[in-house]
Amino acid sequence: MPGISDILQQFAPISLNEMESVKLMNRIDTKFVMPLSLLPKLLTRAKDDYFVQEIAGKRTGDYDTTYYDTENLEMYMRHHDRQLVRQKIRVRTYVESKLYFLEVKRKNNKGRTKKKRIALPSTAITPEMIGQGKRQWRVEDFLAAKSWYHFEQISPRLRTTFTRVTLVNRSKTERLTIDTILDFTNLRSGTEVSAPQLVIVELKRDGNAPSPMIGIMQELRIKPLKISKYCIGTALTTPEVKQNRFKAKIHKLHKLQLL
Repeated sequence: MPGISDILQQFAPISLNEMESVKLMNRIDTKFVMPLSLLPKLLTRAKDDYFVQEIAGKRTGDYDTTYYDTENLEMYMRHHDRQLVRQKIRVRTYVESKLYFLEVKRKNNKGRTKKKRIALPSTAITPEMIGQGKRQWRVEDFLAAKSWYHFEQISPRLRTTFTRVTLVNRSKTERLTIDTILDFTNLRSGTEVSAPQLVIVELKRDGNAPSPMIGIMQELRIKPLKISKYCIGTALTTPEVKQNRFKAKIHKLHKLQLL
């Protein structure tokens, strides 16, 4: 079977400008995990139903994300303790384009995810930073308006890096992100955990509309699995943190030889 890069060249491309209508900032997410060895099969089955995002001739992109949390890891703990309404705060770097965004992700009790973000001039947030767009915000103003947490309450906790492929279905009603070469670093202790065989696939759509990817996953016998890169990365790199809820998922990842 051809390699991943060869198969991606068989997809019709979609540009970043064409992706504007498929932002899905208010969406329902369905996640899957799979071994890297199955990715060529998934892509081969998907190439006739999806476009692949292409930027400057590249069909993969490198991401570098810093997650912020409170001193007692309140955002992590709300997720661990099954609080349906929760938030995550992160600074995401698009490595090739050198674009930086401060993002607040909010999950409501209906299972929908809403994301708000502002542009930053660099990766580390300070109160003086100004976001760009229709309205300019200082970081502390943005957090006060969009988050429960004040700037003074949070600090960098976890860094994640990965390489992403982004697919868009032909009717442009859903996006599919495929994350590979994952690496997690605890920014307090320096503990690092790599997961080179782990692939996280996330289907993002406005509601439960039919999706070609659901059928492909069923064919490959891959079931949905709720997984948070921040929570799994924190649990893997912070052994002293409460992680009862995540132990079964981590055990499954080990059993599948994905960690």
